Amino acid sequence: MGDKPIWEQIGSSFVQHYYQLFDTDRTQLGSIYIDASCLTWEGLQFQGKAAIVEKLSADEDPVIGFHQIFLLKNINDAWVCTNDMFRLALHNYG
Repeated sequence: MGDKPIWEQIGSSFVQHYYQLFDTDRTQLGSIYIDASCLTWEGLQFQGKAAIVEKLSADEDPVIGFHQIFLLKNINDAWVCTNDMFRLALHNYG
């Protein structure tokens, strides 16, 4: 990964870590959010790490196509997600 720009290294590492936790133990996702974080899930908003983890842990439906955007911030030498936006991709999926 040394040839990639630093922001691409950070993003790739974050996404790999996020989906590894998402797939194995969603309750551990609280480690990447802070109390000021916000999740927008299909237009519904969840504020704070506890509310976000509760939402992500409760939804067990398989998602086929989706778009997800993370806004990351470095706080005390750790990258955290301050804003997470999720939308299903219902059109042009085949």
